[in-house]
Amino acid sequence: MSNETVSPEFAKATSEAQMVEINGNHLAVEVLGPEGAPVIITHHGAPGLGSRAEPRASFGRLADQYRVVVFDARGSGQSEGKGEFSHEQWAADIDGLREWIGADRIAMAGGSYGGFMAMEYAIRYPDRVAALVLRDTAADNSHSELARTNALASDRVQVDMAKFDRIDEGRVRDDDDLRDCWREILPLYDFEYDPAAVERKVEATPYRYEAHNYAFSRNLPGWDITAQLPGVTAPTLITVGRTDWITPVSCSETINGLIPDSELVIFEKSGHSPQIEEAELWTQHVRGFLNRVYPTGVATSA
Repeated sequence: MSNETVSPEFAKATSEAQMVEINGNHLAVEVLGPEGAPVIITHHGAPGLGSRAEPRASFGRLADQYRVVVFDARGSGQSEGKGEFSHEQWAADIDGLREWIGADRIAMAGGSYGGFMAMEYAIRYPDRVAALVLRDTAADNSHSELARTNALASDRVQVDMAKFDRIDEGRVRDDDDLRDCWREILPLYDFEYDPAAVERKVEATPYRYEAHNYAFSRNLPGWDITAQLPGVTAPTLITVGRTDWITPVSCSETINGLIPDSELVIFEKSGHSPQIEEAELWTQHVRGFLNRVYPTGVATSA
């Protein structure tokens, strides 16, 4: 693992990011907050669509007290896409980042698919996790049918179900097709529908269809970690928006019932993104939880 110089095609990251070699693959990584503070590693959602931008915005609010590591997962954002995009590989990459940052234990955080990976990491590397923060996520793939039902029932837009099925089943044809399919389902996500905001999100998203297809066609069919969650010993905060269409409240309630030391907070005016839609309240809950179970000794400036 090193910070060695990378090839020009992978030197396009923003000035804030470092290209860090983890397990033979260069990842775009940003580190926020004071040296020596307890470390939080965050995992973005939506492989092939997500990036470090969202966790940087949400968990960056905690960088007055914590050392926050945000990164583009292998195959997403500005990171390289060598090898496979399995949960085993992505979890190993998280542990490589933990080793790179020099932390014996971390708070692990993730939302949506990033929540899948946060739980996978806590299961695979239990001795490394001091606290777990989950947002709008699920413990198995049964949420897929719930999401399809909710999409069909939506009174906001009439979803093109051919596009819905291509993105949901990991059969998109290329980056342009991924963009079109993403635009189709984005109106379902927020508590309040804003078509202009949807278009801004479409334009801001980095499209990497190979990682998306791998995740949804190979990782998720049959995926189920419910039997492993009772063995998670880390204190866990679970947050979810009341009108989340894709990983509904019932999914978070299941996780809450399975992880012994867990607590659930439902945000009444949020869809899939309470960290954005009710940012101040969400941050208060996350900060309060972490200060209690993973204290820093650093007074907050917030």
